[in-house]
Amino acid sequence: MTIALWCVLIAGLLPYVATAIAKAGADYDNRDPRTWLACQQGYRRRAGAAAMNGFEALPLFAAAVLIAQLLHAPQSSANLLAIGFILARSLHLVCYLADWATLRSVAWFAALLCVIGLFVISA
Repeated sequence: MTIALWCVLIAGLLPYVATAIAKAGADYDNRDPRTWLACQQGYRRRAGAAAMNGFEALPLFAAAVLIAQLLHAPQSSANLLAIGFILARSLHLVCYLADWATLRSVAWFAALLCVIGLFVISA
């Protein structure tokens, strides 16, 4: 399996990291987790938002990697772009937690550029 394909797995797990951060703590209510999260403030609320954003970004990234593999795009380029996506999305999560809105947007855009790059090298 290629590095790019392993990155799809990592990208799929990143939102769960954010979810775990949001829900960690003694006051978490598992009976109604969505209502509980909606009532949170600070880093927990931002971690929940980061998780949702991660799930939103995943399908296009996974499709881009699969298309690159299917169309035999240059593997080294696909691997680098996939790693770039993971790094950008990891930074995105850190920025969400730290409440660094501008840098978070830059990280989000960098990840999007990696996805677009995967499509471009597949063309």
